[in-house]
Amino acid sequence: MAKIDEQPPVESPAVRVIAMPADTNPHGDIFGGWLMSLMDSAAGSVAARYSHGRAVTIAVEGMTFHRPVIVGDEVSVFAMLKSVGRTSMKIDVEAWRRARHDDRSYRVTQATFTFVAIGEDRQPRSVPPLPAQ
Repeated sequence: MAKIDEQPPVESPAVRVIAMPADTNPHGDIFGGWLMSLMDSAAGSVAARYSHGRAVTIAVEGMTFHRPVIVGDEVSVFAMLKSVGRTSMKIDVEAWRRARHDDRSYRVTQATFTFVAIGEDRQPRSVPPLPAQ
């Protein structure tokens, strides 16, 4: 479970949305797949922007759900480019929840998404290397 004193990243989220009743299973719990879809969208946005074109998800590593998301929660998804290969990009993604009438945020889940840049022919294409640090 996430530590109480954790704080969400300071940068702006790639995705921010309110969890709605349509996002639940028959028991009223938010689907993990709904949350994973938001995370994939956030990572995809980073991958497309960095690679200057189409990129597709090829792997998700280490996804663990730390806390539930409740209907009405504001969900913020943060995505940051971690590493780049010749055609691939690894993106660290974290999802945080905040109850509508509360200032505290809690990490819900995190994972690393791997994307491959592809061209019009749907074949892998090169991406620029990360700038030297």
